[in-house]
Amino acid sequence: QVQLVESGGGLVQAGGSLRLSCAASGSRFSVYAMGWFRQAPEKEREFVAAITWTTGSTRYTDSVKGRFTISRDNAKNTIYLQMNNLRPEDTAVYYCAARTRPIVRTGPEQYDYWGQGTQVTVSS
Repeated sequence: QVQLVESGGGLVQAGGSLRLSCAASGSRFSVYAMGWFRQAPEKEREFVAAITWTTGSTRYTDSVKGRFTISRDNAKNTIYLQMNNLRPEDTAVYYCAARTRPIVRTGPEQYDYWGQGTQVTVSS
């Protein structure tokens, strides 16, 4: 089992920045990759970014490229999502997820463990 705890959400004005954190515990070494997803009201959960624990290889959805950066701190078993130049359409609950199987995937069903989510609200 892997436990994930997110933090760092909040309210910010458009153009501002936030940094989300996700701390992993439990069977962390079974995890191949970690990802961030988001879900806005009445919308499906969508992939935002992912990173592999060993190589640090990253992947982003097109709408956040150049604005968001995913990173990891192996010593702290923590990943981060630095979000810059935030837009109102970035408003959502952001979830951290862990995948135990190889190859980074973008579908929510491809991830095995989930955090509780943290709210990000961007005002215009």
